[in-house]
This record gives sequence, C-alpha cells and structure tokens, in this order.
Amino acid sequence: MALRTLRIGLIPGDGIGKEIIPAGRRILEALPKSLNIKFDFVDLEAGFEVFTQTGTALPEVTVRILRDECHGALFGAVSSPTHPVKGYSSPIVALRKSLDLYANVRPVKTAPGAPNPIDMVIVRENTEDLYIKEERTFNGPRGKIAEAVKRISEQASFRIATMAGEIALHRQNSRISQTQSIGGSALVTITHKSNVLTQTDGLFRQSANRALQDPKFASIKVEEQIVDSMVYKLFRQPQHYDVIVAPNLYGDILSDGAAALVGSLGLVPSANVGNSEPYRYCEKRCSDA
Repeated sequence: MALRTLRIGLIPGDGIGKEIIPAGRRILEALPKSLNIKFDFVDLEAGFEVFTQTGTALPEVTVRILRDECHGALFGAVSSPTHPVKGYSSPIVALRKSLDLYANVRPVKTAPGAPNPIDMVIVRENTEDLYIKEERTFNGPRGKIAEAVKRISEQASFRIATMAGEIALHRQNSRISQTQSIGGSALVTITHKSNVLTQTDGLFRQSANRALQDPKFASIKVEEQIVDSMVYKLFRQPQHYDVIVAPNLYGDILSDGAAALVGSLGLVPSANVGNSEPYRYCEKRCSDA
C-alpha cells in the first residue's frame, strides 16, 4: 500500500486547547507505520483570543487553508463569552457553515470492562435551528424583548437523518463481524418537540422519518422520542440507545449531557463532517465547567 500524506490543520483556540492540540499531534505522529499514513501539520488561528487581537475570531486565511489545502483539522477549544460582544461570533459555528460540515457526530462509549456498558452515537444537525443566530432585542410595553429565529429545513433534516441511518448500518455490520457485540440491535431514535413546535420540529420529524424509510435502512428500527422524555430515559436507560439524531440545539445539549454517563466531556470527542471529499474536520473539547 502506498504511503498516504494527510495535511491536518491544528487550531489550539483558547484555554485548554493550547494543551490538548500538541498532545493530539504527538498521538498522530506516534501511529504505527504499518498504517502507511504520514501527517503534514499546519498551524492555524481561531478563537476569542484571536478576536481580541485582530477583531475577527475566524481569520479568512484559516478558512481558506482548511478548505483548499487540508484533509482535516483538530480544533482545541473556544472561550466564547456568555454576554454579547460586538463583532464576535463563534468560530466553530462559522467553520461549520463555511465548510458545510452539517453533522456533528459524537460517540459516547464506556471503557472496555466497565460495568453497565454504554455505547451510543449522537448525530446532531450542525447548520441551522436556533444556531443561525438571527436574533434581535427591542423595547416592548413592559421592557425589553428578545427573540430568535428557529430555522429547520427539509433538506438539512433529511440529510442528517440519512447520515444517522448510515452510521447505524455501519455499527450493525460491525456487530455482525465481531464475536463480541459492541451494543444492541440497530436503532435510530429521532428526537424532537413537535408536540409543541408543530411547524419546525414537525418538519424535522417528518423529514427524518422519510429519510429512514429508504429501503437500504430496512434492517434498522426507527423510533421517535420527545426531547424532555428523551433526557429522562437517556439517564435512566442509556443502554437502550444506539444512534440518536436531533436538531442542533437538542443535539448539543444531549451530547454534552451524555458525556457524564461515561465519565467526562473530555472523554467523548466529536467530529464535524460533511459530504465533501477529502475534507474531514474533527473537534475535541475538554471542559467540565
């Protein structure tokens, strides 16, 4: 097999990212030569610290190099403020949009030998919902009012459910090929709140169900769960779940919360991915704050 060279962008970002990205680089460099993979690293900038220095959290040169020259990237962490800062927006959200990394895929799995093993994957739509950041604040008759647009599209919902189905199939095939099961039967759980948000979450629910009706997913069981009962059952019966698919906001909350089931957010990496080849973007975070 010919030696393959992969160019990887390294973006420490803020805080602990400056510690974990060098460690991540050393891990990649230590991979066995039998894999026939060589890594070429390029240092890039993004984050709140960069914003305070330059006025932009995501320099255009970072986006250009990632888009045109890299096969993937490791992103450390971002110290986004909890209060409004004029001109600032999350560089991670911006990267997802710029590179159409429409899926955040997070495996949540206990270490081998742990009692009550957990093995699930949470697939989160990455490009819309409330995270489009179309917000405004205005004065009402009794003080200020803030509102935000929640955008759900048929196209984005369909493709994220399709990816969830493909992941479930892959996991199913892995179980068949292994002598020891890594989980239960193939299952995709569609998470929503369409009992209240009948238009937005209703469209997500309908589109996801339609995607998973594809004949190639015939071996996968599909179920739905309202997000609040989902949280309850996730912590009471985590072994029930295989692949969970959710809109952006719910997926963000569920995937971070599920990390507590296996010990720490620092133990559950996530990958932000799209359909374009050869690009793959990986994000690791380590924070229990």
